[in-house]
Amino acid sequence: MKIYSENKKAGFDYEVLEKFQAGLVLFGQEVKSIKTGHINLSGSYVAINRAEPFLVGVKVPPYQPNNAGADYGQERQRKILLNKKEIDYLIGKTKVKGFSLIPLKIYDNNGRIKLEFGLAKGKKKYDKKEKIKKRDVQRETNRELSD
Repeated sequence: MKIYSENKKAGFDYEVLEKFQAGLVLFGQEVKSIKTGHINLSGSYVAINRAEPFLVGVKVPPYQPNNAGADYGQERQRKILLNKKEIDYLIGKTKVKGFSLIPLKIYDNNGRIKLEFGLAKGKKKYDKKEKIKKRDVQRETNRELSD
């Protein structure tokens, strides 16, 4: 399983409660571009419009910029492939205040590009500061023990 892109800020900014795996509807040149590692998940999210989930805000530059069509959009909405039960479940969960759907990583699964996204709740500023303090204390204790 090769990971093409990972949203590293998601773990810091959100508390991921559940994870889901889904396929994506992509153009051929988008697949080639993703497989070469040209994708950016930062600032993206999953939106559900009219009972159809979409990946919004992901930047996928064209594989060959000179050969890209005039209508090619780097930040277009890409449809996510899920079961009806999963879509209904996610619609119910996202209606609760404070929950959102955040893409975590894009990876290869048997030659198919898959999206892992999570049902997440945003962390408060004091939670983030507390996590940084714990990490610093842990780093200091490891330094003291190694000396």
